[in-house]
Amino acid sequence: MAPSGPGIRLLPNAITVLAMCAGLSSVYFASIGMWAASIASIGAAAVLDGLDGRLARLLDATSKMGAELDSLADAVSFGVAPALVVYLWRFESAGLGDRTGWVVCLIFAVCMVLRLARFNTLLDVEQPPFAKEFFVGVPAPAGGLLLLLPLIVDEQLRRSGWWSQPWVVAVWTVAIAFLLVSRIPTLSVKTVKVPQRFIVPLLLFIALLAAAVVTYPLVALISAMLLYLGHLPYSVRRYRWLARHPEAWEVPAADRRAIKRAHGVAARRLGLRQPLGGRVAGAAMRAVRRPRRSSEPGEGKRRGWRTLGLRRQRP
Repeated sequence: MAPSGPGIRLLPNAITVLAMCAGLSSVYFASIGMWAASIASIGAAAVLDGLDGRLARLLDATSKMGAELDSLADAVSFGVAPALVVYLWRFESAGLGDRTGWVVCLIFAVCMVLRLARFNTLLDVEQPPFAKEFFVGVPAPAGGLLLLLPLIVDEQLRRSGWWSQPWVVAVWTVAIAFLLVSRIPTLSVKTVKVPQRFIVPLLLFIALLAAAVVTYPLVALISAMLLYLGHLPYSVRRYRWLARHPEAWEVPAADRRAIKRAHGVAARRLGLRQPLGGRVAGAAMRAVRRPRRSSEPGEGKRRGWRTLGLRRQRP
């Protein structure tokens, strides 16, 4: 690809700055009580954050300055801004106390910065080929939106509940902060490759998703956040399976499925069943594990058929 001009190379950085401005605007909207606009600002920052990196790679406009600017913008848009929004929404003049709420918000902001710092250091560390399919911990945009989940539910239902209690929000904030700095592998959509036969259904799904976002934005956002939390066990299982099977690291998705099926068939073949079945096998196993102590020499032989659950044939 031919080198991009100065104006084109500036475009990804401009989108990054717009994302940071959107994140900071959420604090302004929260300060005047426009909570829906505050949520929308964080969502717009997440969308712009997903575009700037892809656009930079597409235009061959990646640079060291762009990478540093992207990390700083993420720290502001998804670390500082959501923490301030949650503080203004629930912890300011709340029963939990201003100081305790402020400490909780500081924990989230600090964990976000640490998560971004670790992400930058891992770029220079040699990792297995399959590691590029995962993030280490919850990424910054997802963490910022997950933090606002109680506020989103509150806005959707138009009433407060147990999810908006100060102590619940505090526990939720600390839990999301832990997910940011944890070693839990999460799937990266950047490396997802869609097969040719799934392109049309995927476009149809995207159109339906866009219609749902426009019609029911808060419901769609809540569903997306719950779906993201639900994918974490699958992501951990997928990461561990790839770590145990180096032969599947650099093969297409269809070959990986074939490897999984082959291993599944092999495991079922190795899991041999007991030759005896039903009541006889169960009774025999119990007889072996818990032998009866007979007081008379011939008592064990006389009751052996009863122990095995067999019927005595009458002449």
